[in-house]
Amino acid sequence: MKHRLVTLIISLAAVTGAAAQAMFFSSARVGSEPQPAQITAPEPDTTISVSDSLLAVYATPEYDLFDAPMSIPDVFFMPPVFAEYRQPVRLAVGDTVRSGNPAMRWTEDYDVVKKQMMDLQYNLFYNHPELVRYNLSMLPEAPKQYHATIDPSTHTITIVETVTDPAKGLNLETAPVKRRHWIRTFNASLQFSQAYVSPNWYQGGNNNLNALANIYYNVKLNQEFHPNLLFETTAQYKLGMNNAPDDSIHAYNVSEDIFQVNTTFGIKATKRWYYSFTGQFKTQVLNSYKSNTHDLRSSFLSPGELTAGVGMTYNYRTPSKNFTFDASIAPISYNLRTCISDRIDHEQFDIRPERKSVSKFGSSTELKIMWKIAYNISLASRLFAFSDYESFQADWENTLAFEINRFLTTQIYAHARYDTRTPRDPDHNWHKLQLKEIFSIGFAYKFSSI
Repeated sequence: MKHRLVTLIISLAAVTGAAAQAMFFSSARVGSEPQPAQITAPEPDTTISVSDSLLAVYATPEYDLFDAPMSIPDVFFMPPVFAEYRQPVRLAVGDTVRSGNPAMRWTEDYDVVKKQMMDLQYNLFYNHPELVRYNLSMLPEAPKQYHATIDPSTHTITIVETVTDPAKGLNLETAPVKRRHWIRTFNASLQFSQAYVSPNWYQGGNNNLNALANIYYNVKLNQEFHPNLLFETTAQYKLGMNNAPDDSIHAYNVSEDIFQVNTTFGIKATKRWYYSFTGQFKTQVLNSYKSNTHDLRSSFLSPGELTAGVGMTYNYRTPSKNFTFDASIAPISYNLRTCISDRIDHEQFDIRPERKSVSKFGSSTELKIMWKIAYNISLASRLFAFSDYESFQADWENTLAFEINRFLTTQIYAHARYDTRTPRDPDHNWHKLQLKEIFSIGFAYKFSSI
């Protein structure tokens, strides 16, 4: 019986390579009805010659391999290769293990056939090791291939190793992986809104055109390679303009004009805390006038503000990097406020009339949130506060962006400012709290190094 079992495994002499390959592919097709291969076991005294190819076909009275509602499992049509040490399964041909549940019949039959094949393979390796010509751990490495690239400008020849993928037949060049120490992000957008009202419109009204341009650049140190350092710098310029039909002197009005630079540098103290230095500088660039007058409301460095502080920074981000939170606390901070134009009242910025700047010491706090709500919706929120223990000011900026496609975007920008030094306005009860909101849609361009 043992001799018959072995002869059944290695009976390739009765089947040519071409016929065996044709039977293998025809039996693997779904929906076909091939006939089982008829393999006659030789007599006990017959001498078996084994070629380099081995075909094992399993057929038992209780299990018809070709009648199973599934693809053919593990048919070996290759030279026998020893891959790994394995304990014997001890489930020979003819043995079946079923739970009796008809719903599990297909997976149980597949498992039985697989174990039968493993048992036959084990017997071949154990009883006839001379037939196993190859060992997977001793196979030679594939020959290396190289590709030469000539650069005439530098008179150099670069030789790069190429790797051949045997499954796809492709040559893949192995390029060295470069460390990206700096991560850069650039955003530029131009958004606008427009309204036209005919002269005979029954409700009246004025034509208006509003435009908002925003340029944003961010560079930060890659913490994957520098986990003990924290460095991030952001430069942003935002300009908003609208036509002024009610202004008889100026054709347009500046609604938003700010150039701002923020920087943070830190050295790791604990898990997410850093000893840090934070800095902020912001100013207006263009001249802004009061309506129907030539009186300046603001201009370059009027006002201008510089704040620098030393303290601690908490840095957190989720593993998916969809949410980041930074909190900087600087108990020791320096604040410089300037007004260099003589056409602007310096006292409204808490600067003496004969001076162009004022310096104060105090403490500052900055909170930042970047949240990727969805693949095309993001929220950026920043809260900055400074106090010299006599006065207090805070700016809270929020930008909710909806990306329609690669080049179109919609933004809702809300800016709240609270300043205890703001002079009282008889026309407004909330003179210390100031609000600004802009809703815009337009074109956008984004670039990122990650």
